[in-house]
Amino acid sequence: MTYSSTDFYSRRGVVDRALDRDSTLRRLDWVLMGSVLTLLFIGTLLVWSATKQKQLDAGGDPQTYLKKHLINIIIGLALAALTTLLDYRMLRAYAPLIYGASVLGLLAVLSPLGSTINGAHSWIVLPAGFSVQPSEFAKVAIVVGVSVLLSERRDGESAPIRSDLLLALGFAAIPVVLIMLQPDLGTTMVIAFIILGMLAVAGVETKFIAALLGIAAVGAVLAIKAGVLSTYQINRFAAFANPSLDPRGVGYNTGQARIAIGQGSWFGQGLFRGTQTNGRFVPEQQTDFVFTVAGEELGLVGAGVIIILIGIILWRTIRIARRAEDLYGVLVATGIACWFTFQAFENIGMTLGITPVTGLPLPFVSYGGSSMFANMMAIGLLQNVHLKRYV
Repeated sequence: MTYSSTDFYSRRGVVDRALDRDSTLRRLDWVLMGSVLTLLFIGTLLVWSATKQKQLDAGGDPQTYLKKHLINIIIGLALAALTTLLDYRMLRAYAPLIYGASVLGLLAVLSPLGSTINGAHSWIVLPAGFSVQPSEFAKVAIVVGVSVLLSERRDGESAPIRSDLLLALGFAAIPVVLIMLQPDLGTTMVIAFIILGMLAVAGVETKFIAALLGIAAVGAVLAIKAGVLSTYQINRFAAFANPSLDPRGVGYNTGQARIAIGQGSWFGQGLFRGTQTNGRFVPEQQTDFVFTVAGEELGLVGAGVIIILIGIILWRTIRIARRAEDLYGVLVATGIACWFTFQAFENIGMTLGITPVTGLPLPFVSYGGSSMFANMMAIGLLQNVHLKRYV
């Protein structure tokens, strides 16, 4: 049997591609990925525990939420892989497309297509019981887009010029306004923290950042006075300032959350055995208050493991930012670090009563497709920046 030169080079190309894939897998940040996978596993157990008894009491399938959560994880992992494998330069080129899609999604929420869930008009309900929250994807769009704008440098510049800075702020302002109209205060706070962190790392002067903080404070007061925030959101802040305020009403969630965590002691009551969890005393326990399941059923030790894993993810994210080959990569990783830091602190803090309730899920642990997809896309971006060091 004879082989032509075409056959030889075709076979060689297959081998080279296989070696490239193997090399890419070996170069991934497996400490980061391992921590994420472990959190996904723990979160799956906690979501199942939080929803099993509820479904049984309703005469339904006790594994309904578990199955949906596993589907969300699989889709999330696929999105992470896709984001990791995209060419770095193409990723920058796609920034306007990603931004435009996120804005269209936010506009769709404010149209008749949008639905109100738990007081926020932030969702688009799809067939088969699934729903999409476009504001979660807006975080990804802002991280990618603002990084492009702030990383542009002209000869002799060490910081963004005023026009680039104003363009970046305007770029972020449009989705922020649309999110506030829903209203979704928690996501707005996350995006604000992302922007401030990226501006600081980009070299923007401290006085300018201080001015932005002042403007944001004035804007928050005006938003409250103008009635942009819903009554239930204002009441949440009032309950945070005064924990004894209306314990059967607005303060009920945080009160029950603290009881659940307090009952866990060191090692917890055991998975699926939490009395507060099985009694369904804590509302939204599979999403916003999933950390209470860990506290009650896994105890201080189990809850501490979750915090340690989140800490490892933040450490690897900051490490990727410090080692990035260009400013764009530094800013992308910085934005994601700020995102995960604020959201994890706020979610865990509100279950402990040290931060106000804002309806933010715990990254990689809480139930929710949109949040899972956005978080995993962020992990893909981090791996992309990490792999750029080897190109």
